[in-house]
Amino acid sequence: MSIARPPLAVVVKGWPRLSETFIAQELVALEAVGHAFEIWSLRHPTDIKRHPLHAQLKARVNYLPEYLHEEPVRVWRAREIAQQLPGYRAAYRIWRADLRRDATPNRIRRFGQACVLAAEMPDGVLGLYAHFLHTPSSVARYAAIMRGLPWSFSAHAKDIWTSPGWEIQEKLSAAHYGAAFGATCTGFGAKHLQEAADTPERVDLVYHGLDLTRFPAPPERRPRQPQDPIRFMSVGRLVEKKGFDRLIAALALLPAGLDWHWTHIGGGGLDDLLQGMSEDAGIADRVTWRGACDQPEVIEEMRTSDLFVLPSRVAADGDRDGLPNVLMEAASQALPILSTPVSAIPEFIDHGIHGLLSEDSPEALAESLLHAARHPQKLTEMAQAALARLRSDFGMDPGITQLSGRLNSMLKNG
Repeated sequence: MSIARPPLAVVVKGWPRLSETFIAQELVALEAVGHAFEIWSLRHPTDIKRHPLHAQLKARVNYLPEYLHEEPVRVWRAREIAQQLPGYRAAYRIWRADLRRDATPNRIRRFGQACVLAAEMPDGVLGLYAHFLHTPSSVARYAAIMRGLPWSFSAHAKDIWTSPGWEIQEKLSAAHYGAAFGATCTGFGAKHLQEAADTPERVDLVYHGLDLTRFPAPPERRPRQPQDPIRFMSVGRLVEKKGFDRLIAALALLPAGLDWHWTHIGGGGLDDLLQGMSEDAGIADRVTWRGACDQPEVIEEMRTSDLFVLPSRVAADGDRDGLPNVLMEAASQALPILSTPVSAIPEFIDHGIHGLLSEDSPEALAESLLHAARHPQKLTEMAQAALARLRSDFGMDPGITQLSGRLNSMLKNG
């Protein structure tokens, strides 16, 4: 007797990923409210560690060919099956139109992965849901067209701001086999996508929020005096949009009499460059690079730090943060926050009320760091206000209820 397979296929870029706790949190929560699904991942994991959340997920994980040439037999067999599907010709036509405007190996790989997905998905699948609007949504869209199924997506940050306009518009248009719905985690991003859609109702604002049951109560913090040492910390990938190069330059501008230390958590391609910058600036002995850490390690560092610093900025290619969940994680531990007014960060942090928002220049960041060090009582007040706002306005449950309703409607009406 065959075991029934779930009706929803969830397409992700990679699983599991330490930097994408918001996806793991959402999927675990969707299972908790009754959704059954399988994960289809475009890439194999590269992180050695895993968050406890990853172990909670019950869904089966399937890996598509990361590179088509590595599994040629699987790819060619899948394409032969896909060519017999009712929507293959339409999907091929859509893909060829995309390829003319984006003649890249990645675009070719997307179609090959879509053929495998369409061929190997169980017959009982009724719809697809992709995390990220760029590559995963392309694969989900092509496969959905082949199978004659509805598809949907959740968009976040880079996928919104670096995808070409024509592609966003077509993925949000019924005339081009667009998504049944799209969800995004910031008002800033939702407005942008709603303006690109054939109808604004196609896009929902769904804050990730935070499942506070997974976090310890905030610690009893020792009152800090202005003359005491101050411990800065940051969590984020070492990529341009996180702004850590400017933070290093800012730290080098702090007065010699200020006793500080900065700890960074996260991996990324700029690690050698940024560590070299700290050495050239003469501050390497005041910096700790912890690399990738699991969530319990991150929270423990937050509980012993004095200021969380995330100097987000817009990268040269337009990439930028949305509303980083790590800001809410810091707030959950009553850790004061210094960030920048990029994208949707002001949707959570009002400057001077819930934290400090600085311009992203080294000089402005240095001034804000020094202000924070000299006004510990004000920092404490802002941290408590951010915690109160997190509890009242940024819980996880409302967003999960909204997303669950959208998914149920898609599966029922698709």
